[in-house]
Amino acid sequence: MKIILSRTDNLGDVILTLPVAGFLKEQDPTNEVYFIGKSYTRPIIEACQFVDKFLDKDDILKDPQKLASLQADAIIFIFPDQDLAPIAKKAKIPLRVGTSHRWWHWLYCNKRIDFSRKESPLHEAQLNFKLLEGLGFNIEPNFGLIADWFGLKTPDLIPELQDLLSKEKLNVILHPKSKGSAREWHLDSYFALAQNNPDIQFFVTGTQAEGDLIQSQKPDLLALENVYNLAGKFSLSELLMFISICDGLVACSTGPLHIASALGIHALGIYPPIKPMHPTRWQPIGKKAKVLVLDKDCSDCRKTENCSCINAISVAEVSAEIKDWQRQKNEGL
Repeated sequence: MKIILSRTDNLGDVILTLPVAGFLKEQDPTNEVYFIGKSYTRPIIEACQFVDKFLDKDDILKDPQKLASLQADAIIFIFPDQDLAPIAKKAKIPLRVGTSHRWWHWLYCNKRIDFSRKESPLHEAQLNFKLLEGLGFNIEPNFGLIADWFGLKTPDLIPELQDLLSKEKLNVILHPKSKGSAREWHLDSYFALAQNNPDIQFFVTGTQAEGDLIQSQKPDLLALENVYNLAGKFSLSELLMFISICDGLVACSTGPLHIASALGIHALGIYPPIKPMHPTRWQPIGKKAKVLVLDKDCSDCRKTENCSCINAISVAEVSAEIKDWQRQKNEGL
């Protein structure tokens, strides 16, 4: 069976969709799984061993015949896409699955699943599986299964990346920014974390613009002897490689945090207790993933950029987690 998964939004959302491909391959290894995404998410999608082919949304919009030529049996709009839905119908894909909460799905999808992400207590990765009801599956996988279905494999390592790592110290990535998509732990806290842990080698990652922002807002962080500024230095494929060889990553709710957890390294997410941004919906899933969040039900910071709840997470709490990573490494765990 040829099945197209369509998830044309952001990096973290795409990563949390990959387990659907893993599940479909587990059900029948002969299933061919195609994945439509944005061009910038291509390296992550192609790194998934359960995806047979990446399809670029922009390429399909330019040449809709590319979708028809696949002769797919089904397309699942895990993320609603008003541009692609009519193309899928025109391509005469027999089974077109979407939620019942988008009006255009009533025009272009012939199987509509009734559920609400906003009101659900489930994690985003679990909610993605709701769309598989269109294929006759009724499954709500636990986090252990989801972790097994990410299927991320890293490209061949570039030796220069390995050379960046300290052989004596724990190597930890700090990814302070989120392109505005999440509440962020204060840069003063990242600075104190690095300053208080001189025996740890830290690497700051992000886009060039984010690196410039950190430089302007907290240059002291990038000036520390145990902090290496890698913001703007990596392509997404290179970032994937580098995360895979580090010991852990600290971030708010961002794509790199989900990459780290999917790769099975230590991934520490710092979250606000605000719905729907809270970890119940968006926490990293992995065997070494963990979150820190204030134990309260809060909406006080919903309309402000400065989130007091996320900044209430102390440097000492984060330091304790990283020191535990060092202990586990020393014990060979």
